[in-house]
Amino acid sequence: MFYAGYGYHGSNFEQTYRCYPASFFDKPHLEGGDKVIMPPSALDRLASLHIEYPMLFELHNDATQRISHCGVLEFVAEEGMIIMPYWMMQNMLLQEGDTVRVKNTTLPKGTYVKLQPHTTDFLDISNPKAILEKTLRNFSCLTTGDSIMVAYNNKQYYIDIVETKPASAVSIIETDCEVDFAPPLDYKEPENPQQPSVPASEAAAEDENAKVEDELKFKPFTGSGKRLDGKASKLQATEVPSASRSSPSDSNKRVNQETLATASSGASNSTRQKSGKLVFGSSANNNKEPQKASVKDDESPKKDEPKFQAFSGKSYSLKR
Repeated sequence: MFYAGYGYHGSNFEQTYRCYPASFFDKPHLEGGDKVIMPPSALDRLASLHIEYPMLFELHNDATQRISHCGVLEFVAEEGMIIMPYWMMQNMLLQEGDTVRVKNTTLPKGTYVKLQPHTTDFLDISNPKAILEKTLRNFSCLTTGDSIMVAYNNKQYYIDIVETKPASAVSIIETDCEVDFAPPLDYKEPENPQQPSVPASEAAAEDENAKVEDELKFKPFTGSGKRLDGKASKLQATEVPSASRSSPSDSNKRVNQETLATASSGASNSTRQKSGKLVFGSSANNNKEPQKASVKDDESPKKDEPKFQAFSGKSYSLKR
């Protein structure tokens, strides 16, 4: 059977038409979906075949080897013509009057779709999810690699079909499909502000200023305590030897002077002390009695009371 010079053959529907955009026939509503308008002869052929509904078709541009899929809205086009959305012609790289091969097909129901907007303006819409759901109601199928158009508020937003599951082309009629978004094509990661480099001289000056500020700050409890009777405090008595040598207290200096005075008065022999005391100085003959150190009358030590002395020599412990 032939219609206007175009023959139908085989048990499947397959036909070549010349394509034209919807604006040529004053049908702008086609731009909001993926459906085409075919001639009445196509309906007669499809009715004679046992095909599955809804009717889905595979479009081929043999010149550029581009493939897409679509549904059908009406069968009122002129014979030999097919009316398509302009965005679909752009996907297929078709111009007005180019030939496109159309054949019926069956697609699995989609379970997953990944979309990528061309611009970030689409994400600025108050509720992009609702707009997308409303737009996809006019679509019957999606093909990986296509770019669909979403019209909202007198503006057109283009969205790429990045991935579809379980196949590269799926039907979205009466199915629950998970939708995921990829970052828009013009999206750029926010750059971290770089801190300006400071010259070494300025950095050194800032460090010095910081040190001066730290010195000027009030620092409580940084001094040392002294006893009224002139004896060393407990904290001074428990300091480590290295600290005592490097920064002796005033009382320690006074004791050192008394010790030196005692040594210079003629006590050249080693001393022997009662049990339980420490002796600081050189060791010699233990049989001789030590010479008593001359001290001031008001500061004479009590009998059998140990006295703290600076670490001016080796230390020896006497056994009891």
